[in-house]
Amino acid sequence: MDEPFRGVAFNLSSLGHAVSRGFKEILEPFELHPREFAVLRAVGFQEGQAQHALGDRLQIPGSRMVSIVDELEARGFVERRPNPADRRVRELHLTDAGRKALDQAFERAVAFEQQVAGPLAADERERLLDLLERISANLGIGPGAHTALRED
Repeated sequence: MDEPFRGVAFNLSSLGHAVSRGFKEILEPFELHPREFAVLRAVGFQEGQAQHALGDRLQIPGSRMVSIVDELEARGFVERRPNPADRRVRELHLTDAGRKALDQAFERAVAFEQQVAGPLAADERERLLDLLERISANLGIGPGAHTALRED
């Protein structure tokens, strides 16, 4: 075997590990874990979503979603409000502190994205995203979902 093994799964695993480690580092100043950032970002994108609906969309088990939202609520980043039409349903909203933390963390996340994708031209980046989305769909990972959000 003259050439090193070239495999999609191996390369994605290696890249995923490196990117995950780097992403954790950029979130450290905000004392946010990537799973908390993912939920905070999703709430900020569409405030007023029902907690269970957001968990379903992100493919987060109910007990895990409750734990993440509890932590974000305890830190003053999100608040649960009753749905006016159905008081059993809790809607998620960012607080002012949550909006500030999200804005600052998102700015760092965008800079990290640019660093990671830096060697690619814009059309190459879009093509890579299309290919990765096809692989994700094949593995049952929905848009916006992250398998780490399923874990404790």
